[in-house]
Amino acid sequence: MFGRKSLANEPLNALNQFHHTMKKLTPLLALPLLISLSACSSLNHPTLTKLPQTAGQTAQKFSVTQTRTLLADYLLFLPKGYDASSDKRWPLIFFLHGAGERGSDVWKVTAHGPPKIDTTETNFPFIVVSPQCPAGKIWSNDLLLALLDNVEKKYAVDTHRVYLTGLSMGGFGTWSLGLSHPERFAAIAPMSGGGSLIMPYGADRSELQTLPVWAFHGGKDPVVPVEESERMINLMKKIGDQDVKLTIYPDAQHDCWEQAYGNPELYAWFLRHSR
Repeated sequence: MFGRKSLANEPLNALNQFHHTMKKLTPLLALPLLISLSACSSLNHPTLTKLPQTAGQTAQKFSVTQTRTLLADYLLFLPKGYDASSDKRWPLIFFLHGAGERGSDVWKVTAHGPPKIDTTETNFPFIVVSPQCPAGKIWSNDLLLALLDNVEKKYAVDTHRVYLTGLSMGGFGTWSLGLSHPERFAAIAPMSGGGSLIMPYGADRSELQTLPVWAFHGGKDPVVPVEESERMINLMKKIGDQDVKLTIYPDAQHDCWEQAYGNPELYAWFLRHSR
C-alpha cells in the first residue's frame, strides 16, 4: 500500500493542473476573440467623420446624385414633302396645351392650337410637336427641354427656327420655358398666360434682349386677367427687348387662342425670325 500513489488525489491534481494551464493560455485565446469583435464592430458600425457642430453660422456643402426617367407622349406633325434623308431642315413649332387637355389620351391635345390645324393643309411648312402633360401635373421645363433635345436629334429640325407657343396653362409654360432658356427659341407666342417676374434672372440677359415675343390675351378673360400678359410684356421691355408686342382681343374671353391661331400672320411672323 505504501508503494502505490493515491488514486483519490489524481482528479484533484489534474484539475489544478488544468487551471494552471488555462491561466497561461487565457490571454492568447482572448486575443483572436478581441480581434474578431473589433472587426465586426468596424464592419457593422463604420466610423463616421463628424463635422464640428458649434453655435454660430458656418458654411456647409450638400451633394446628391439622383437618377430619374422622363416620359412624355406627344403628337408629331410632319409637313408635306418632309424627307429625313435630305439636307433640308424644317422649322419647328413646339406647342403646349392647356389644363383641360392633360391626361393619358394624347389625342385630346388636338382640341386647340396648331394640332387642330387640318393636316391636309399643303402649305403648312412646320414640324409640329405637341406633348401632353399628365393629369394633375403642370409643365416641367426639365421634361420639355429633354423632349426638345430628342426631337431635334431625331427629326430634320432647323434648330435656328424653333418656335414656342402655348395657351392658358401652356401660356404660363411658354413664358416659363421661353424666359428660362431664350437661347433655344427663335420666337415665342404665349396666349392667355402669365409668368413670374423672377424667371429672367436665371437666363442670359443678352439672349432675353433678342427674344421676339408676341403675346395674346382676351380683354374679358375671367380666368387669367389680361394684366398678367401686360405685366410680362412690360418686364421684357424693361430688360431691353425691343421685339415684343401684345395683341388684346377686346371682346374675347379666355379662349383668345381661337382667333390667334387662326390668324395666318402669326405663322408668317414666326418664319421671319431665326436665332
